[in-house]
Amino acid sequence: MMTAKTPPKNIGVLLFPGFQLLDICGPLDVLNVLANTHTLNLSILAATLDPVTTWHAQQESQNSNFSESIVPTHTFATAPDDLEVLIIPGGFGTRRGENVEGVVEFVRGYYPKLRWCLTVCTGSAILAKSGVLDGKRATSNKKAFAWVKEQNTGVLWVPKARWVVDGNIWTSSGISAGIDLIYAWIAEVWGEETASYLADSSEYERNKDSGDDRFAERWGVV
Repeated sequence: MMTAKTPPKNIGVLLFPGFQLLDICGPLDVLNVLANTHTLNLSILAATLDPVTTWHAQQESQNSNFSESIVPTHTFATAPDDLEVLIIPGGFGTRRGENVEGVVEFVRGYYPKLRWCLTVCTGSAILAKSGVLDGKRATSNKKAFAWVKEQNTGVLWVPKARWVVDGNIWTSSGISAGIDLIYAWIAEVWGEETASYLADSSEYERNKDSGDDRFAERWGVV
């Protein structure tokens, strides 16, 4: 496993149908600002090069035609060999096998090359299914926490945490928690001064307490 302390340059995000938009776009916008002053390269990975939609079964059941799509830069088969960071979102799409076909296998195979793996929301369920989280501490979306835990009982799920760090794996709670996670990760890698400057530039009020997620009580997890 690569553990060098130098900041990474090559970052990948993983998409599948029904991903949660803010899970990806929250962290990416922070990294967009970071890229103004640091060299960063982005790869967007999916099963095919077709645009990947946020539309999912729950919206279908409501006859809602409201979604956004992101165009991948690479397929899983053509992913660059030098990605240092992989960001995995969650979303309703994680609950349908056909939506995440090939995703778990890609994560399992690529993880040993990574310096860091970051998940948002139920993205930790994908990581759990890959076996990468076996015996490790992790968290996830509190509203979906019971379902996520069922995906791998060998994970040491932390119900109260806003985000959890175990080695080079960072997992966060639901949706907006990914923004707190990315700032915390930037503070770890580039320094707190950089993280604070980025947050202030975006007028974002950070939650800096990784162990305090009030939504655990809201959704009856603890």
